[in-house]
Amino acid sequence: MSNNAPKSDAEDLSFHSGHRERLRQKFLDNNLADYELLELLLSFVIPRRDVRPLARGLMKKFGGIYPILSAPIDKLTEFRGIGRNTAIFIKTVHKIMLQGYKCELETQKVFHNERALLNYCLLLLGGKSKEESHVLYLGPDYRLLADDLHSVGTNDWAAIYPREILKRALELNALSVLLVHNHPTPLTTFSTEDIKLTADVQSLLNSGDIRLHDHYLVSGGIVYSARNMFLLK
Repeated sequence: MSNNAPKSDAEDLSFHSGHRERLRQKFLDNNLADYELLELLLSFVIPRRDVRPLARGLMKKFGGIYPILSAPIDKLTEFRGIGRNTAIFIKTVHKIMLQGYKCELETQKVFHNERALLNYCLLLLGGKSKEESHVLYLGPDYRLLADDLHSVGTNDWAAIYPREILKRALELNALSVLLVHNHPTPLTTFSTEDIKLTADVQSLLNSGDIRLHDHYLVSGGIVYSARNMFLLK
């Protein structure tokens, strides 16, 4: 019999079963590459198909785990091999992770848990196809009081309204504010307009004795800090 003979369905299923068991063991050993982690996730919702090409294809198209999880359902289902149920499964995982990090920020001092803060911002905005502005309001104990969706714009612009931010901060008795917005395009620097609006927000908040802690930009799977880039006074 030729060694090139096609595998039977039983042999194929046995191979996939063994491969997935090895993936699970690598997961338990904390030794999975990102594409393997995605492959393992997909295997639970697509149990009878080799999902390795699908996982690699998604990573190539979206650029990473965070953009895949954050992508809207309609963008996920545009990718061949991702049906509605699989897209909903991915978004359920995304929602669970987002809520988990949000709970951490609500119960622990935000700036003592930078990992949760940065991961929250990446999950919140990492896969959006339009610019969004969010405002995180922090209480006297630096715990998260609210995350407000401030505006949704186009693929290269989203509005920021300083007076609305001040009004909301006063309503919540917030001690400080964190601005977060995304760039769906590969632009990884704050635009001139971003810098001007940041200064306007900071000036107005100062008048109410409220601190602008930072302005984060989410782009290309990375969170950039205006303060670290010396764009805040």
